[in-house]
Amino acid sequence: MARRVASVSDYRALAKARLPHFLFEYLDGGSYDEITLRRNVEDLQKIALRQRVLRDVSRIDLSTELFGKRWAMPVGLGPVGLAGIYARRGEVQVARVAAAANVPFALSTVSGCSLGEVAASGHVPWYQLYFVKDRGFVADLIQRAKAAGCGALVLTVDLAVPGSRYRDSRAAGGGPRRMAQLLSRPQWLWDVAVHGRPLNLGNLEAIVGKGAPLSDFQSWIAANFDPSVSWADVQWVRNQWDGPLIIKGILDAEDALQATAARADAIVVSNHGGRQLDGVVSTAKALSRIVEAVAGQVPVLVDGGVRSGLDVVRMLALGADFVLLGRPWAYALAGAGGAGVAHMLKLIDAEMRVAMALTGTTRIAELNGDVIDRS
Repeated sequence: MARRVASVSDYRALAKARLPHFLFEYLDGGSYDEITLRRNVEDLQKIALRQRVLRDVSRIDLSTELFGKRWAMPVGLGPVGLAGIYARRGEVQVARVAAAANVPFALSTVSGCSLGEVAASGHVPWYQLYFVKDRGFVADLIQRAKAAGCGALVLTVDLAVPGSRYRDSRAAGGGPRRMAQLLSRPQWLWDVAVHGRPLNLGNLEAIVGKGAPLSDFQSWIAANFDPSVSWADVQWVRNQWDGPLIIKGILDAEDALQATAARADAIVVSNHGGRQLDGVVSTAKALSRIVEAVAGQVPVLVDGGVRSGLDVVRMLALGADFVLLGRPWAYALAGAGGAGVAHMLKLIDAEMRVAMALTGTTRIAELNGDVIDRS
């Protein structure tokens, strides 16, 4: 790494310096005026913790069980689209890192590397699924995930239509403008554009073709994602998938109860990282009431606004069972490849340990509402 990295924000700076402008804006931005994108971060940072002293915190255990497996910590790498072009064969690198760190990794439907390529590396991820209008193709994706031995299916339900992303529109364009952005990032060009081919949507080759230009990515989503999707479609998926089914994109307590009724094995409280409906509540604000509504029927995972191990502790104290990272690992991948993702996870681990020691807790189960200062 060219500079000393001490935090996720440092990796964001590296990613901005390394990625072509349009690609960084896609990763970093949210929808409309990005109110929710900011709320996710700011509302979480406002959660005050109770500092406790003179407790034996010499042995801290971050390990957590989910779906019958013991993970190194209650942190996973959530699905991020196009990560395969943030670094050379990016999702393959991330799968290896996640396996070595013993944390889950969810491969996006719109990844650069296909599930087959990632699984062939020897590290089978969870698989994130979107609905497209061609249900036969969706069924085929489910069967591929089953055949690969994926540990969970992450059904994302908050993208019936894509949000309006001003940053993407401002950064878009072809011809000389796009070429200038590419030429200004020679390291990325050499590592990814030259040596990281093919640059495509690996899981969607059968439906969009191998030569589909990434510049058409958003227009393809708008044309092919299905606004008619309903809870009946969730049942359709449940009937085809007998492994753990995680429903991602829950922001309302009534929807959380619908998800449990649909036989989900877990839910993810998420507003798509502020990339869909702007102005909605942050995940930190939504989390507690959803946890209360679900009342322990299924594990509650959460993402959005997490930028440190301290933020992970805050989310767990608010009632989450597990926390998914999105932009943090993508920034690290773009800034320093797989080594960056591995280092980012070590930072999260270390920051969690400090936060737990200074709140007088030694096990994940102790991170509950008692840790929050409500004065």
